[in-house]
Amino acid sequence: KMLLGKSPKVFLIGLALLFVVHVILFLYIKGIFQKPNIQIHGKEKTYSPSSGDNSTMEHQSQWEILHDLEVVNMPPVKVEDRGDDSAFLKNRIHHKLQKKVFVQSNFFQNWGEDLTKDQKIQALILFSMYGYNVYLSDQLPLNRSIPDTRPFRCLNKKYPLQLPTLSVVITFGDEALSVLQRAITSIINRTPSHLLKELILVDDFSSNEDLKEDLDKQIRLYNLKYSGLLTLIRHTKRKGVVSARLSGIQVATADVVVFLDGHTEVNVEWAEPILARIQKDHTVIVSPIIDNILSNTLEVDQYPLTSSGFDWRLYGHYDYLSVNLKDDIIPIKSPTITDFFAASRTFLEEIGSLDIGMLFYGVEKTELSLRVWQCGGKIEILPCSRVAHFPQTIEPSPLMILPLMKYNALQVAEVWMDKYKYMVYLAWNLPLESHGMDFGVVSSWIELRKKLKCKNFDWYLRNVYPVLMPIQNIVGYGAMKNSVNEMICMDQGNIEGNTPTMNHCNGYRQQFVYYHLTGELYVGPLNADIYSSDRCLTDPGEGWKPELVSCQDATLKKLNMYWNFKQGASITNKDTNRCLEVSKRSPGSHILVLQKCTGQRWTIQHTVRNWGISSTLSKNGNGG
Repeated sequence: KMLLGKSPKVFLIGLALLFVVHVILFLYIKGIFQKPNIQIHGKEKTYSPSSGDNSTMEHQSQWEILHDLEVVNMPPVKVEDRGDDSAFLKNRIHHKLQKKVFVQSNFFQNWGEDLTKDQKIQALILFSMYGYNVYLSDQLPLNRSIPDTRPFRCLNKKYPLQLPTLSVVITFGDEALSVLQRAITSIINRTPSHLLKELILVDDFSSNEDLKEDLDKQIRLYNLKYSGLLTLIRHTKRKGVVSARLSGIQVATADVVVFLDGHTEVNVEWAEPILARIQKDHTVIVSPIIDNILSNTLEVDQYPLTSSGFDWRLYGHYDYLSVNLKDDIIPIKSPTITDFFAASRTFLEEIGSLDIGMLFYGVEKTELSLRVWQCGGKIEILPCSRVAHFPQTIEPSPLMILPLMKYNALQVAEVWMDKYKYMVYLAWNLPLESHGMDFGVVSSWIELRKKLKCKNFDWYLRNVYPVLMPIQNIVGYGAMKNSVNEMICMDQGNIEGNTPTMNHCNGYRQQFVYYHLTGELYVGPLNADIYSSDRCLTDPGEGWKPELVSCQDATLKKLNMYWNFKQGASITNKDTNRCLEVSKRSPGSHILVLQKCTGQRWTIQHTVRNWGISSTLSKNGNGG
């Protein structure tokens, strides 16, 4: 196993203390130490809402759902035994409901017309706690039918009777019991019994009470009916998705292991395409197409065919444009796995299994994917295998997750990306040298890479993911400040618009600026791929407003997109000779203007030594 050294523990302790202080201060300011009580299903529990959730449900946040139209006064709240006051509800960040709930909301637009006011209140509270409609889930049968979302020609495919055996690992934490049971039921009902060897549940330290004795009872009933099919593993502390999956694979005994979570429903004939493909080539790791379960109506929404990729922060995303739609049933070559994947158990062990050094979800998919491709494997997405899934609607605070994602990304960059790791540092706005960031102990992974004779990242870019386009000539990057007021930074402004602004410096990606040796100024997040939505600063030649234009469009249309800039000097357009400057409109309000130069000076947060990126990195890279 690849174990973390002591430094990540210190990092996590410090991060936890910072997060606790932030939360206590936030709660104090908001005054929500007093918890309302609410009655749900006739049982009692303390409900502890708070704020800070930016999640969405069909383009509407939970907070907006709770704020639509009619206000209803709520009595003091008592809550059922879905969890106690200490752990379950503290793990969830809720909005302050005070003593009001807004029941005429879009949450009830397509269901729930016959519910009473009290029932709607219960449904909204449960939605706030779980991020999906638990009230409706509790009413639906566990063995409900869902639409067959496979391409039509998949229905005619035939698979061998003799296929590898399957271990299914379901990881979960504080899931609604009915949703978890529906996941279990769908797997049992829609997987041939001679192929399904075991179903392993890993509880990542749930505090939800009905996931304790109630779940134990249900598992005993399942095992009476299905002869010991289910195994339950309980963590004694929250360890995260990678460690939970590793707990599952350590007890798995089947030929193939597939990783799912507790809010999924597998579709008909989902397992056969997976097992047949791995039987043909045991070095292929495969993912199903993941359909959406709508969080309010629980209807299944068919998802289009897609592959999966990542940006230079190493965070995953779908890549629709690279998919060949002429044949909708052949496996799709994919740069990365998706949230769920299946692998030969022995092959996964050969390449090092799962990396518990990945401290949070997201980047861990990129890490495993690079390891698979570079160390002799392949990744494919199978159109004929479909799994329905609730999308993430309750996100942890960015204060907590961004440092963890950054930690993961730097670890991956240092082990797997060779001379291209500088792009990760640029995307995260970190100094290329002496950045001071801890990324854990990576020596064991570097040794494994040498042992397996894995390919380099240059090979990966050329043969697997040519979509990514490393930029070699960035010489300055980060926050861009002006001598008029160094408390404000250049900002991309409204993403729907094309006018850059000056706003109070906040360190977020909309205020990242990238200056190229050739004169381009990118403003906003760094994309650097062939579909690039990178936006370049341009001088339209008339008027005083600068404009942000797609860099590709600006190049094709030969716009005035090239600027002269040196650290501590003016920013001057090479074609118009006008300067980009700051004008004060009113107290606390500044705008960017194009005008005759008046001597204003600009500074950028990070500069690359000698205005050249290659020389700076050559001594740090592992080669190409």
